[in-house]
This record gives sequence, structure tokens and C-alpha cells, in this order.
Amino acid sequence: MLYPISNQRRLIIDLNGIWSFRLDDGSHAEGYADTSFFADSVLMPVPASYNDMKENPEYRSHYGWAYYRRTFTLPAFIKGQRTVLRFDAVTHQAKVYINGKLVKEHKGGFLPFELDITGIVEPGTEAELIVAVDNKVNHSTLPVGNEGGTAFFGSDNAGVPSVEKAKLWRRPQNLPNFDFFNYAGINRNVRVYTTPPSYISDITIVPGIDGSDGIVDYSIDSVGSGDDAITIKDRNGKVVASGRGSRGRLTISDARLWWPYPGTPYLYTAEVSHGEDIYTLDFGIRTVEVQRERFLINGKPFYFKGFGKHEDSFVHGRGFDLALDEKDISLIHWINANSFRTSHYPYAEEMYSLCDREGIVIIDETPAVGIGGSSEDPYKTFSIREHHEEVIRDLIARDKNHPSVVMWSMGNEPDTVSFPESAYEYWHSLYEFTKPLDPTGRPVTFVCCQNDYTKDLVTRTMDVVCINRYYGWYNLSGDLDAACYALNEELDFWQKQGKPVILTEYGADTLPGYHLTVPEMFSEEFQVLYYERINAEFDKRSFMIGEHPWNFADFGTIQGPMRADGNRKGLFTRERRPKMVAHALRKRWKGIPNFGYKE
Repeated sequence: MLYPISNQRRLIIDLNGIWSFRLDDGSHAEGYADTSFFADSVLMPVPASYNDMKENPEYRSHYGWAYYRRTFTLPAFIKGQRTVLRFDAVTHQAKVYINGKLVKEHKGGFLPFELDITGIVEPGTEAELIVAVDNKVNHSTLPVGNEGGTAFFGSDNAGVPSVEKAKLWRRPQNLPNFDFFNYAGINRNVRVYTTPPSYISDITIVPGIDGSDGIVDYSIDSVGSGDDAITIKDRNGKVVASGRGSRGRLTISDARLWWPYPGTPYLYTAEVSHGEDIYTLDFGIRTVEVQRERFLINGKPFYFKGFGKHEDSFVHGRGFDLALDEKDISLIHWINANSFRTSHYPYAEEMYSLCDREGIVIIDETPAVGIGGSSEDPYKTFSIREHHEEVIRDLIARDKNHPSVVMWSMGNEPDTVSFPESAYEYWHSLYEFTKPLDPTGRPVTFVCCQNDYTKDLVTRTMDVVCINRYYGWYNLSGDLDAACYALNEELDFWQKQGKPVILTEYGADTLPGYHLTVPEMFSEEFQVLYYERINAEFDKRSFMIGEHPWNFADFGTIQGPMRADGNRKGLFTRERRPKMVAHALRKRWKGIPNFGYKE
């Protein structure tokens, strides 16, 4: 799916702004609200999560459907053009009504969907748009949740008579099987865009390197009659290659390669035409591959320095915030990082484009988090496989042309040891499903939780082993000597597998401003000491090709006895102020080059 652009043949009409909004009150059929329902509505900004917008607990803890409404008018001068209504993300399920008629349903809260409204909304006329949003997470959604069950961190004290009775009358709950807040709503941009009647529907760029030349295999998918052509321009607008036809191979002599920052993330521009339609796409010439225990970018061994991250901020929740994204990129450069994982869902497309331009490497992850956590075999009882495949297919289709994306992560922290054979069958077959979807052949992985790694049959089969480990925090808490011993015991196991390994999560909750002369848990001094000790252990291991502390910044979670104002493992506060450890890691990462480390 191509990102909307405006040019001499295409127009964007922005539908962001203030919409009318109401939470469901049970008076209408599920997922439906008519115009009269909004007579008693409130105002709600789009894009944004609705949860923290009002000083009312009903918004924070809402469970079920909510409704947005606005009117819009298409300009009369676009008559004769194809018009498309596009939502960049609606969390988690959406029903779209135009003039009272259901025109689109979509499941999945982190990827775009669109519908052709040519003939549904006539140019020059006003139309009513209502969007129903369902925030429920359960055993059929990604991420996974529990309707009326136990929260990710917490206990229902099963067996206590008074607690069991209280469960019978408490209001319905929708508890996440994951450790981040279930922010919901129209979280990203809403737009109408136009194209000519015959139009470009997709473009695929597969870059390669041949000596000093860049190779560009391209394909143009289109609808309707018209000739296809492509022109490649460099950063200065000079034409460096061109071709005709919907498929082909172009050569760029003495090509400039895309390198992670502080190298030069050089971008070329492909200008594609089909009949009257025109589309421009920025791309980079770079290659990615895994060789034994090394991860290669442009043939050189790359070392991942960065973090897991979240789309999360005060007020906006998970709502799109371009200024915050640019601030985060600035902080990534400041701390001398080079990468992050889109934990635990695909991010807004604008962030990927920023990373293309700024030279930040991305591990791109689906929202498949929380698969497990019950006594049942989730791979046989959770109805998620079809949706999981759909999400992977849509993710790769959306992000395949971004040079910043170097690896696909199929999911985060599933249960792989309670039912090892079922886990292997599910994830290995999903790996085989994923690999051929990417025309550039990026490596594929998923991220393993703290477990009995000797019983885990599937993690060791990934292109890159990605493990989340909290030795010294959730286990062996505060005892860093024992934590380092346990970490080394496990790393001995991974060394025998002959695969590159990234520690994709490790960290310690830290209250900013809490200082101790003798480092103990939750103090800033302990967080610094924790990373010094853990990092020193895998510095000794050549197969360890990356370190991603958890997390870039503090973030919101569901309330519970293990969370004080959210998850506090950030290197930065939620307001993006550095903790002591940010300065320590900035110094460490300055001394670790992007390429050739441990060679």
C-alpha cells in the first residue's frame, strides 16, 4: 500500500482535527451509532488516543465500542478523479459508515486500511462520516488480551472467598496480556487522497550492489490502461537511470549507498508514471544478510546499539505525534544509538521515513504479543493464525521499500516452552510463510521471553536469535553477581547454536531522582551498575551482535502492584529527560563502532 502523497496528479484532503465523540452506552447495535446519538457528544482530537483526553475514569478504563463523527466535503474540482478514504491506524477494530451506510470493516490497530469512495461521496456534496472503534483485546486479537481474566502483572488471589465473590459483581474488564497500556481510538492520520482513474497501486524496489554500481530491480503494479516508466534521480535531482515497462532492472553507476548514521543514509528518488498518474518514492541502495554469527549491512558486520521503544506520550497516548518522533530521533543520535525495535507493533509510517533520512536501523515487529499466559495451548485454542498472517503480509507490503528496515520480527515473548511442539509448528511454519513475502529477503526473527531455553525448540531456528532477559531484575533480583553467573550459563548454550544473538530486552525499573550511595533496586545508581555488569559479560562474546536495553523511555501501563506510574525502565523519562544511565550508555556507545566491532 502506497503512502498518500500530493503532486501534480494527486491531491490529499486532510480529515484530522476535532471530531464529535461518544463512548458506547448500549443503546445501539454493536458497532453502530446514528446521527442522533451524537447530540450529547464531546469533542475529541484526531489523531490521538481517547483514553487520557478527559478527566473522567470512564475514558481511561473504557471497554468496548466508541464512536467518532464528522462531516466533510470533497472539492467539486476533483470530479472525474478516483477518491480514496484512508485510515493510517484505528485501534483495534473499526467499522466505517458514510451517510449511515456501513462501507468498511477492519481488524488490527496498527496498520493502514482504505476504501475507494468514488461514487459513494460525490464531489461538491457534504457527507457524514462515522467511525466505530472497538478497543477489546482477547484471544483472537493481536495483541492478545483477556476479557475478565488476569492482568499481565497482578493476581486475582484465586481461592480467597471474598475475592471470588467480588469478581461476580465487578464491571466487565478487558485486561491486556502485555505490559503496556491499551491506548485506543483513531490513533493516526485520516485522509482522502485522489488519483487519476488509471493509477499506480504499488511499487516495489529491490536494491543490490555490484562492485561500485547499484542495482535496482523494480516492479510497478497499476490499474487501468497506460504505459509504465521509471526515472531514478540522485539527491541533487540528476537523472542516474531510467526505464520503461512494469518490470525491469536498472544500474546506477558509482552508486552512493545507504549507511546507518553517522555514515551517510543516502536516498535516491524513483519517479514512477502510469498513464497520467505519477508517484515519487525515496529509497536507498543497501543490502542485508546473515552470515554465520554476523549480521551484514552492505557486506560489513553491523552491531545493534539501541532499544526497544514505544509510541507513547502524555495526553496523546499512542496517537501520532510528528514532533515527538523527531525529538526521539534527535535523542537517538545524542545517545550514540543506531537502531530500535518497533516494540510491540508497527509504528506510524512517518517514523520510518524519518529513519530512512536520519540513518536509524529498524527491527520491524508485528503486534503479536501476549500469546500464552494460560493453562491452555494457545496455538490450538487462540484463533489468531489467520489474522497473524494477514498482519505480516500487510506489514511487509507497507514497509518493504524502507532502507531503514533490516529485519522482520513476527512477534514478542510468546510461550514457547509449555507446549514446545505446538510452538515450533506455529512459529516455524509462520517463518516459512514470512520469508518469501519480502522481495529483498530480509532476515526474519521473533523475540523470545525469559524461559527454559533448553526446551525452546523454535527460537534457535530463527535467522537471528533475539532474547529478552532480566537476570538481576525479575529473577535473582538485585544480586548482580548471581545475575552475571546465570547470564553466562545461558550464553554458553547460545554460543553452541552458531547464530547471531541480540539481547533485545534487559533492564531495571528506575525512579528518576532516586539516588543511593550503595546501589539498590529502583535507584539511578543501580540502573547504571546493572548495565555496566551485564554489558561487560556479553562484550566477551563475539556472537552477541547487539544490545537493546528496555526501554528507550518510561511508558504508560495498566495500573497494578508492580507498576508505579507506568513502566520505569526507560533510559529517558516519559518526558524525554535523561536518567543517569543515558549519560553512561552515551559514553559507552560512542566507543563502539557501527561496523567491525568484535572483529
